[in-house]
Amino acid sequence: MAKTFERLSVEPITPSLHEAITAITRTIAEHPIEIRAGVPETLDYLAGRHHLILMTKGAQAEQSGKVERSGLKKYFSEIEIVAEKDEPTYRSVVSKHKLAEDVTWMVGNSPKSDINPALAAGLNAGVRSPRQHLGPGT
Repeated sequence: MAKTFERLSVEPITPSLHEAITAITRTIAEHPIEIRAGVPETLDYLAGRHHLILMTKGAQAEQSGKVERSGLKKYFSEIEIVAEKDEPTYRSVVSKHKLAEDVTWMVGNSPKSDINPALAAGLNAGVRSPRQHLGPGT
């Protein structure tokens, strides 16, 4: 983010402006992760019954930091941080972890990057609305 700002800035980048930009990006990167109510309990319930893999898209350092700060890492057997969530990536993750497509599910909130490519890779997929509560028994 800082490099992009500096590249697009119309103003010259002074040492004090560079320091301010760096402080803003650090604040964003270190911002506490907000966990929706019921998520830890749901993951605890599911992790006791299933092999959970978290797959997220983005920069390795940024995404792994978010996973660590969330406190949710303990519920997942594996963390996959990928450059793109597309059909070939889903196929690669399935192959890497020797998953059976007919019993593997992708649960996500994005038809474009979660649902459609997972279905195209032969997986089951379901949409998780931000307003849904997925707790034990649901």
